[in-house]
Amino acid sequence: MTDANTAETKSTEERTMYAVTGATGRLGGLVITALLRTLPAAQIAALVRTPAKASPLAEKGIAVREADYNRPETLRPALAGVDRLLLIASSDLGHRVPQHKAVIDAARAAGVKLIVYTSVLRADTSRLAVAEEHRQTEALLKASGVSFVLLRNGWYTENYTFSLPTVLEQGAILGSTGEGRIASAARTDYAEAAAAVLVAQEEVEGQIYELAGDEAFTMAELAAEITRQSGTNVVYNDLPEADYKAALVRSGLPDAYAASFARSSAVAGHGELFDDTHQLSRLIGRPTTSLKDTITSALQR
Repeated sequence: MTDANTAETKSTEERTMYAVTGATGRLGGLVITALLRTLPAAQIAALVRTPAKASPLAEKGIAVREADYNRPETLRPALAGVDRLLLIASSDLGHRVPQHKAVIDAARAAGVKLIVYTSVLRADTSRLAVAEEHRQTEALLKASGVSFVLLRNGWYTENYTFSLPTVLEQGAILGSTGEGRIASAARTDYAEAAAAVLVAQEEVEGQIYELAGDEAFTMAELAAEITRQSGTNVVYNDLPEADYKAALVRSGLPDAYAASFARSSAVAGHGELFDDTHQLSRLIGRPTTSLKDTITSALQR
């Protein structure tokens, strides 16, 4: 490549604008952190529902733009000038497909060149309760005419550690997973993978990444590791799916969410959250965060 071509490539890269939806959320915030390791803040747009909550990002020089999934009129202006978009799946179960469609439609209208979407592990065949909305979103992307990449994320290990205080108080983890093995990874692992794909210089259009942790564990092994590190005896109580859902409702979870979590726990017992292809660790260039380390971090909070 000649010096002139090199200069042109560098100039083009410098002009590329990257945007992240849900940038003040737990995953989005970690993606922004990862992007800042390789990009100047001026090339990053944080798309958020409430810009006032994103003032720390604005102080870093990141462009904060209002983008509400439920207000389509905010989306196209937010995407103006954006070349590559990370569409982080909405957390609003049951309403995600129209929300995602609004973003995809706005991205197409705004001239976005690539959409990277956070789907779920093996979305095309998965029996997880959340999979159907991801399947429909993937179909929307394929029909959109916009280049896309699918990041089919497995479970976050934090799904099992966020309720650690309650687990330690009760001395038990509830679920319907039986002896099923779960290849989860830390949220930061998935965030680094998303950032890596978003800024990748090689061709990634049309790629589908099945992402999961390097190591897998059973719920009984999770309980044993919590016991070992905390000094508090914790056991795993395996329940029928209906009983687990009822327990979640009693704990205050809305019925629809309780049903979704219970169904996901049950099908995880049949391998829906297991994967051993190690695509995630290859993307991030290091082993995924271990169960041990994630529990250690959770106990230190």
